[in-house]
Amino acid sequence: MRERAYAKINLCLDVLGKREDGYHELKMVMVPIDFYDVLELLPSEETTIQLNRSYLPVNEKNTVIKAINVMKEEYDIQENFACTLVKHIPSQAGLAGGSADAAAAIRIMNCLCHLNLSEEELIEVGKKVGADVPFCLLNTPALVEGIGEKITPFKVNTDFELLLVKPRRGISTAVAFKELNFDTIVHPDCEKMKTSLETDDYEGVIASLGNSLEEVSLRFVEEIKEIKEDLQSFGFDGVLMSGSGSTVFGITRNKKLVEKVSGIMRAKGYFARSAKILK
Repeated sequence: MRERAYAKINLCLDVLGKREDGYHELKMVMVPIDFYDVLELLPSEETTIQLNRSYLPVNEKNTVIKAINVMKEEYDIQENFACTLVKHIPSQAGLAGGSADAAAAIRIMNCLCHLNLSEEELIEVGKKVGADVPFCLLNTPALVEGIGEKITPFKVNTDFELLLVKPRRGISTAVAFKELNFDTIVHPDCEKMKTSLETDDYEGVIASLGNSLEEVSLRFVEEIKEIKEDLQSFGFDGVLMSGSGSTVFGITRNKKLVEKVSGIMRAKGYFARSAKILK
């Protein structure tokens, strides 16, 4: 069985504080985009994974294998699976590629093993794999809170084009959170972003863009700042880093601008591609 594993971007990301358990309390507006990996699982004598990227792990450090192991333990599944993962989403990009792959594995196993899990049950098992996995399981625009497990879907009624640009260097999510300074942190208005997307308030969307992690990641990957400045100078209405980076996205309603600038950014050696929100 084959599934698409869709990437996401954060249109708004607010780190509210650090919890007693060491995790961070978050408030985010996350949207899935039409950019995806492809995962196939087939019943097999043992669980293995084949990848089109040699630098990715093929053991339990791979999120697909981790998701399978969690599902097997939670639901006493005896079957094994031969996995084939075709990666398109770059790593350490702030696009939740690994989480999307894990979510796809959970959805496939839910079907192949006839578990008929509810959304709540899927989210509970997803939490045990990774913070972004619950959102990736639902694949719908949402206000996401807590450590990623509180998901409030909503309808996006605002239309625009996206350009994703990523430098070669990535950044570890753990490092970004570790280096946060709560004395200088930016707290964007995620409620305003949600309302703007719901009410077709394009100017409100642009005004509400914000990411508490951006300042930290800029210190580790200088190209993030350069990409932001480039996209702004080319005329994108809004520019923001997604997640902990290092992908930057530009927002515009000019499709020709996206086509033109994506070629320019690729010529500079960056990963670049157009995208749209999955509504």
